[in-house]
Amino acid sequence: MAALGLGDGDAMSQAERILRVTHRVLLVDWPSRDVPQTLAEAGYAVVVKGGPASDAYSSWNLADGEVQRRDLAEPLDHADLVYVHRPLDELPGIVQLALNLGANAVWRQSGLDGRGSRDPAGCWLPAEESQEGRRLVESAGLGYVDDVYIVDAVRALSR
Repeated sequence: MAALGLGDGDAMSQAERILRVTHRVLLVDWPSRDVPQTLAEAGYAVVVKGGPASDAYSSWNLADGEVQRRDLAEPLDHADLVYVHRPLDELPGIVQLALNLGANAVWRQSGLDGRGSRDPAGCWLPAEESQEGRRLVESAGLGYVDDVYIVDAVRALSR
């Protein structure tokens, strides 16, 4: 992903490079409200897809110091980043959605800790699943992150 400046480097620096070129984020599910809330508070235009099979969208934007949610009348036509908290078998459709929206990257979060237990900030995946996710996304020409909690990366950028 030369256009994003992605290449060698640790996961957090790759995540930060993706966030630096991101303005609009499409969320397809999330493990906690902290994800859309933090992204909106950081100034990103956040759009939430109603569900994997839904065409309903809502926006989360910061106005007067408060994050406000409103339904969108029109379908989304562009996103820089697609963030997902969905199983691997849904990733091919999500990659296609990201391509259709002109996104630069897909950010996938498992919501699991290193023992495989639920953790809203968790990013653990079995190595084979992480590799398959990366293969699916990068073979479509998109950047990929699955090992950094997006909230941590956003907060690190704002320091």
